[in-house]
Amino acid sequence: MAAVAAASTHAHGAGNRWLIALTVMLGMIMAIIDATIVNVALPTIAGNLGASIDDVAWVATGYLLSAIIIMPLNGWLTAYFGRRNFYAACIAIFTIASFLCGTATSIWQLTFYRVIQGIGGGALQPTAQALLFETFPPEERGGAMAIFGIGAMFGPAIGPLLGGYIVDNASWPLIFFINIPIGIVAFLMTLSFIPNPSYHEKPRSGLDILGLSFLVAGLGSLQYVLERGQHDDWYSSGTIAVLSVVAVGGVVGFIVKMLRTHPPLVDLRVFRFREYTVGNILLSILGFGLFGTTLIMPLFFQGIAGMSAFETGWVLFPGAIATAVSMFIVGRLINRMDARILVSGGLILFAMSTWMLGGLNQDTGYWDVFYPRVIQGLALGLLFVPLSTVMLGPVPREELAGASGVSNLVRQIGGSLGIAILTTLLARQTAIAWSAYAGGVTTAHGYAAGTLTGLVAQQASVNAYDYLFRLSAIVFIATLPLVIFLRPSRRASSGAPPAMAE
Repeated sequence: MAAVAAASTHAHGAGNRWLIALTVMLGMIMAIIDATIVNVALPTIAGNLGASIDDVAWVATGYLLSAIIIMPLNGWLTAYFGRRNFYAACIAIFTIASFLCGTATSIWQLTFYRVIQGIGGGALQPTAQALLFETFPPEERGGAMAIFGIGAMFGPAIGPLLGGYIVDNASWPLIFFINIPIGIVAFLMTLSFIPNPSYHEKPRSGLDILGLSFLVAGLGSLQYVLERGQHDDWYSSGTIAVLSVVAVGGVVGFIVKMLRTHPPLVDLRVFRFREYTVGNILLSILGFGLFGTTLIMPLFFQGIAGMSAFETGWVLFPGAIATAVSMFIVGRLINRMDARILVSGGLILFAMSTWMLGGLNQDTGYWDVFYPRVIQGLALGLLFVPLSTVMLGPVPREELAGASGVSNLVRQIGGSLGIAILTTLLARQTAIAWSAYAGGVTTAHGYAAGTLTGLVAQQASVNAYDYLFRLSAIVFIATLPLVIFLRPSRRASSGAPPAMAE
């Protein structure tokens, strides 16, 4: 095993390791930023293509539906096609689809191209995570996960800023066309620098059609329910009710099929490692906080505080800088401190930041948001780097591709669940606050009825948003006891990495 570790380290010298890191980061950041840019541009796209807000929402939903199905298949696809070929193909698909998206002349044409784009984009993030963890030696894996985390967390923050600028100063197709030069460079670098590890054996059996059918039906239906549930008033909609049943049946059928099939399409045996299981639970909470609050903050700033898309991006930007700084520092601390201390600190800081955001009002300005966002950014670094390092540590290297795909899926599902819960609560809390305020208003000297109605509606919305921020804080504090189930992290220098142990 020592010889294998030495050979692996020799094969990926310091120079090669950083070229590999740069290569995978280009592809991953391209996909992550693109997703957030598109979300900012949806109203503009709807206006230019003559689509309703409901129709244009499928531009985002279609991408997520295909991406979320590809994520857990990452391990099988990597083994079947080879690491380099698979990653290069994903970048090519994403880049070509980006060009097609920019040429779309109708909303449904654009949605179709986005589904294709999601097929390529869904695999970029888990493949990048697995590649970085495999490439760097144990003592540098904390730094490798910091590099990955900067892309994973920095993208959602920089996207609104870049998207807002493009929407305000150029035409919407540019949000897709800017991917083309990046994609070409990433594709060529992948062919030049990404290795094909010998320990990835091509599956001897063919594609498990029944297992894949369960996967597509279960995850596709689940994502649809989470994305469209609030819009369709949940179970008052027959479609949501039926797809909820399909989602449960598909996911249960998939799990049973995978546990009875050898080798499985998606290897769920990776959950035999306690760190991986607990880490995924915590990652789902991280997804809840990251995706959920990333959704409601722009809604608050633009809908309540009256900021433009670019101003909203600029208000969120300090959090991205703080995340990058935090991950750089934590990447160096991970080998010196117990990961449980870092994760606990991250949960507490994130709770503190969302509690502070719960005190915002309609007169909120840049500096009111600056400090909560900086604290939130620091928290994300404390959470993501140690969690990723600890949870993947015991996973054998031949299982890393599949494990990273499943963990990214869990984080995405956690984010979708967070968005679904928060948007539902936003509507209901606004209605509750409206009833309370409207019932208490009898006379208002000097105010016209329309003006008074507007003021009541605005205050009701402010109260609902503040409620959501503080609820998020409580969720993060309530998650703290789970940290004790993580094993104390060991110094990387104490021996061979767990991934090399089998």
